[in-house]
Amino acid sequence: MAVDMGEGETDVQGGPARHIPVLLREVLTALAPAPGEVIVDGTFGAGGYTAAILEAGAEVIGFDRDPDAIAAGAAMRDASGGKLKLVHDRFSSLLDHVEEASLDGVVLDIGVSSMQIDEAERGFSFMRNGPLDMRMGQSGVSAADVVNRAKPSDMTRIFGILGEERHAGRISRAIEAERQKAPFETTRQLAGLIERVSPRRPQDKIHPATRVFQALRTYVNDELGELARTLFAAERALKPGGRLVVVSFHSLEDRIVKRFFQDRAGKAQGSRHLPMVAERPSTFTLIGKQPVTAGDEECQANPRSRSAKLRSGLRTETPAGKIDADILPVPNLAALAALGG
Repeated sequence: MAVDMGEGETDVQGGPARHIPVLLREVLTALAPAPGEVIVDGTFGAGGYTAAILEAGAEVIGFDRDPDAIAAGAAMRDASGGKLKLVHDRFSSLLDHVEEASLDGVVLDIGVSSMQIDEAERGFSFMRNGPLDMRMGQSGVSAADVVNRAKPSDMTRIFGILGEERHAGRISRAIEAERQKAPFETTRQLAGLIERVSPRRPQDKIHPATRVFQALRTYVNDELGELARTLFAAERALKPGGRLVVVSFHSLEDRIVKRFFQDRAGKAQGSRHLPMVAERPSTFTLIGKQPVTAGDEECQANPRSRSAKLRSGLRTETPAGKIDADILPVPNLAALAALGG
């Protein structure tokens, strides 16, 4: 679960608050879990949604790429009486573990969990000095690999697109100059450089390093690509009448989810200057008004919910559509694997 700073920003520095499921009541309303149903929690994390789904009587298959989350969930699994299965894998690998048209529901809570933020050794937080890591799955290319190896032009695109950082070019050039002296190894090294290059102004609500850290985390974990692949997989895994519920925290994520549901709901895409495009059979119908956002009471009790948006759809009997990544607004950035050590 991402850590919200309001106004669409996500602060990777974190705080002392522990995991509180965002939009829990709204998620359960859209998901409508019931006894005898099988539901995938694609982002198990601390198990907040899973616990509520189990309480409603449904069975849960919980996915998480983070081995620590899977290990921490063992007690919940053991106490579930066989109703909870945990899978250590990316949620985009859904169809490697379940049959097509077999699920009654899929729920996704996109972003980094508060547990990961709170652990300095994971390198997500610039307020807790630790290795510059940020890998949710604890393997593969790290944030340090990116800042020590990527071309300045590639870093500029990563920071500018994924973090919406207006000083992306300046920061990238400063990183290139600094890494000639010594490689970046810790979160505090990088945050300190960003503070010097782009000092915090009195009117700024967030730390100068927030957007860069957000961009690195999103890039290192291929979060937008993972989300896109998972939406297509969920479409195939859900049976007719199954429900897909997605909670996102950033505008880039929400655009992908919105565009997917628009396409799969058979919405005509065209221009008022061109002939109407024929509507296609829908594989999803939208559930209620969208997006759903947190009310004032939840925002006050849990500031992390301020930027959360929930979108959901009900699977129809129409066969799953073509897997076409081009319909979704996933940025085309430098290949991640090329930056490995």
